[in-house]
Amino acid sequence: MTLLLAVPIATLLGLLVGSLANVVAYRLPRGEPLATPRSRCPRCEHPLRPRDTVPVLSWLRLRGRCRDCHEPISRRYPFVEAATGLLFAAVVVARRDDAADLLLGLVLVSFLVPLALIDLATRLLPNRLTLPAAVAAVVVGSLMDPSGEVERLAAGAAAGGFFLLAALAYPSGMGIGDVKLAAVLGLFLGREVSAAVLIALVAGVLVGVAIMRRVGVAEGRRTGVPFGPFLALGGVGALLWGQELVTAYLDQF
Repeated sequence: MTLLLAVPIATLLGLLVGSLANVVAYRLPRGEPLATPRSRCPRCEHPLRPRDTVPVLSWLRLRGRCRDCHEPISRRYPFVEAATGLLFAAVVVARRDDAADLLLGLVLVSFLVPLALIDLATRLLPNRLTLPAAVAAVVVGSLMDPSGEVERLAAGAAAGGFFLLAALAYPSGMGIGDVKLAAVLGLFLGREVSAAVLIALVAGVLVGVAIMRRVGVAEGRRTGVPFGPFLALGGVGALLWGQELVTAYLDQF
């Protein structure tokens, strides 16, 4: 399949996955079933019509309001859908030369989006997502690239172990959910998880510095910031530039 055809297909698939991620991020923390009932307005709870569930376009057509109660619908929904579509397209461009890397990348993005959303809202990374993500990584990796599975398992153990030590040393700043997500990144990315960890740590430090400059050092240190979204950012960064970052590092040493 040519890139000219693969990118639009990936974008459309990403839009659908983004729509599903919105559902998962809303329902899973509330303990609601993911498959039923049909999607509904969170305010008037009227079920959405099929024509109102088209990613991005339905929100634009309705001008960001519910068809029935006319209450505003959060801009987060079309943003997540569009962002996931763009991420799918970017992964296809970055990983197009290796089918196993491509599929692992798309599956990883599919999990990272709802995980980041849930952690931002609840400061939790639920096992109901991290465990299936780990299983998916091992299954896809073993089927598509069995020769590389040992490296990915080792990377998962190393990344999870690194963050476990951090969580034990600084429990108020790092949760077990972060440990599990770091391990999941290793299972998907292999040695490129080092790039993901680096990006996550740098982004976390920069945000922490920005917060302390705004509210002061003492208050900033007491401000809780979920680390899951930084890990998700690192995972995406590793998918897009991880090979180059690892190669550049190895060339230096």
